[in-house]
Amino acid sequence: MINLRSILPEDSRARLLVSVAITVVMAGLFSIITIYYFKTYGIALFILLPILIGFCATTLYHHKRNVPRSHSAAFLSFFVLCLLLLLFAIEGLICIAMALPIALLLTWMGSGLANLFYKRENGSQVLLLILICSIPTTAFVEKEVLPELNAVSTAIEIKASPEVVWHNVIEFPELAKPTEFIFQTGIAYPINAVIKGKGVGAIRHCNFTTGSFIEPITVWNQPRLLQFKVLAQPAPMKEISFWDVDAPHLHDYFVSKKGQFKLTRLANGHTRLEGTTWYYHNIKPAFYWRLWSNYIVHKIHERVLSHIKANSENP
Repeated sequence: MINLRSILPEDSRARLLVSVAITVVMAGLFSIITIYYFKTYGIALFILLPILIGFCATTLYHHKRNVPRSHSAAFLSFFVLCLLLLLFAIEGLICIAMALPIALLLTWMGSGLANLFYKRENGSQVLLLILICSIPTTAFVEKEVLPELNAVSTAIEIKASPEVVWHNVIEFPELAKPTEFIFQTGIAYPINAVIKGKGVGAIRHCNFTTGSFIEPITVWNQPRLLQFKVLAQPAPMKEISFWDVDAPHLHDYFVSKKGQFKLTRLANGHTRLEGTTWYYHNIKPAFYWRLWSNYIVHKIHERVLSHIKANSENP
């Protein structure tokens, strides 16, 4: 096999720049192929690609066994790629920030793996080739994997009867502007809700900063249970970027399927109001991204339930 390190410049700084350039070009091409050709945001993009960045940059750079500098080559490659994704409006700042914890860890792991293979020139090239081939293969396979439906529930106690609370559940006036940091970043949040009709078949519109959720009522058990399915929904967020980003993950990758409000009369005459949302997302690894999505859904629930509480207790 070709000795990759032998054809790179001997000068440490020049070697670093060339290593980073080669790694960023390769990673950028894989990012575009994964997002726009395979249309997947998954293991290939969020796990294998950071490992590849760390391994490739470190393998190419290794110069006089300078391990700290080889880690720098890996992280520099990663951040240059992120900057290019922002500059070319492929991704926005918030999604990159959400991916950072797991991506930086995997980039470091990839760099560490390259350090282990430092003296095995042929072995490192074989592993590099395996990583390169695994990204499109994994993207192709995970494209066909169906997402899992998740349920998120949030509850609150309200000092009012279910009959009073019910009227503030089916529709409510405009909410105050949020103070939570998460909603200052571009994440969509609810503004108000209106309903047309009464009973099963009525159409509820829950208006968010990015548009409206259209929610046909499927269960109308006044004043105990309101269930609805989601017929249409807006983008989950407005990305922070240099440009107007319309990344594919803003469409049909975070999908709300149905929701409900359950009202329970308590012994003290108060009401326990529980809101539940069923959703899925086509973003993997699910265990990681579910942490973010569950947190966001909970914050949305809390915003709505607190508003209903205030309106019910102070009509």
